[in-house]
Amino acid sequence: MSSQTEAQAHTPITKWLFLVGGVILTAGLLFGYDQGVISGALVGIEKSFSVSTFMVEIITSWVTLGALVGALVAGILSDKVGRKKAVLLAAVLFTFGALVEAFAPGAWVLVAGRLIVGFGVGVASVAAPLYAAEMAPTRLRGRFVSGYQFGITFGIFLAYLIDELLSSGDRWRLMLGISAVPAVLLIVLILPSSDTPRWFLTKGRRADAESALERIRPDDTAQAMAELEASVEGETEQAGWAEVFSQTWRRPLTIGIGLAVFQQVTGINAIIYYANKIFAAAGFITPQGQTAATTWAIGAVNVLATLIAVAFVDKLGRKPLLLAGLVGMSVSLTVVGVCFWFINRSGTTTTGGPSDAGLITLVALVVYIASFAFSLGPVVWTVINEIFPRNIRGRGVSIATAANWGSAWLVSQFFLSLVDTIGESGTFMLFAALSVVAFIWILKVLPETRGRSLEDIEQMWLDEPGQAAASPAS
Repeated sequence: MSSQTEAQAHTPITKWLFLVGGVILTAGLLFGYDQGVISGALVGIEKSFSVSTFMVEIITSWVTLGALVGALVAGILSDKVGRKKAVLLAAVLFTFGALVEAFAPGAWVLVAGRLIVGFGVGVASVAAPLYAAEMAPTRLRGRFVSGYQFGITFGIFLAYLIDELLSSGDRWRLMLGISAVPAVLLIVLILPSSDTPRWFLTKGRRADAESALERIRPDDTAQAMAELEASVEGETEQAGWAEVFSQTWRRPLTIGIGLAVFQQVTGINAIIYYANKIFAAAGFITPQGQTAATTWAIGAVNVLATLIAVAFVDKLGRKPLLLAGLVGMSVSLTVVGVCFWFINRSGTTTTGGPSDAGLITLVALVVYIASFAFSLGPVVWTVINEIFPRNIRGRGVSIATAANWGSAWLVSQFFLSLVDTIGESGTFMLFAALSVVAFIWILKVLPETRGRSLEDIEQMWLDEPGQAAASPAS
């Protein structure tokens, strides 16, 4: 264990760390609410604007295109203006986009609002976990970054619950407009917060770095400052894109992108965005029945299971949780695929409620959501925000997050079209196969990072065979 890790092992939880936790939870909450609310709002949107299936896919998925662009910009933005200001910008953009959505006179204005919201979400999805990773003590870093995913899952549940409460009327505008509330809350929380000591020091602002450290590590500020100065010694500016893609950091970049992509191509956003349509196909006929199933089978389970990761990610490790979750995901997705094969073959989904296969589908989706929520959901964000070395961390996280959003867009944009082409059964079988591929890849490629400081993880890549000659001078 490094001296930094030993020192932080006894760091008290100050009120400023609670504020950091509030920022990360709220950033996740606004992201999650936007993810979940569209599932219930689509019914009203389709009635109001008489849109085609393809337009429904655009309205649903283009938030991820905005997020992709936002994530790419966020890495550079976070390095230039700081993690705090990047989070603040994300909250302002989200507030404005939510209001555009709520008052949209037509489908394309609604799409524009979704893009603005997506851009804000993309910036927050990079800046907020990065902020948490650099502010949290080593012993709590996994929990702090996992708190972002917990915020996402709670936001999804809250969105589903509001959808259920408002499903009896044509109130989709209110559903979307409420998403401005967590964005305003994020503005309130981030304003009194400090930026990270590490960012201050890289900008030559030693006094600000020391002041920030006094807030989060009051018992050993001097030692923490010395360690931080040693870790950024000689670092005057962030590395360029050439170094991000250099041979030296090829492995952490590959791991970050791989985890980001596998998180999405195993089906989570397809299920989150189109939950009501999936349950309708499984035999839940009424909108109220669909939203109730979505709220409790997906939303509530998602929240509760994420607490497993928050509690154990720093005790059991990242890799065991990922592998265990992927086993559950693979099995449950296979069961869903088989059930839809029976449902479509029997043709009983429109006669008056879910069949036995429909109820089994519900249970299997609960298992899938629970398995994802304690593994690929929070742990992927934890690993992505700790594997990159300090001088490329902002841009590395940005690239991995953009890959995540690009994969999310592909899945959400073409999910309904894929179902039309190969059926629900074939689609879920494809997700199951990709979960198996993810299991094998993680088993072979991912190192365990539990208990390592950010500096220890950076040195781990440099200590690998063949990297010493390729490493940049420090």
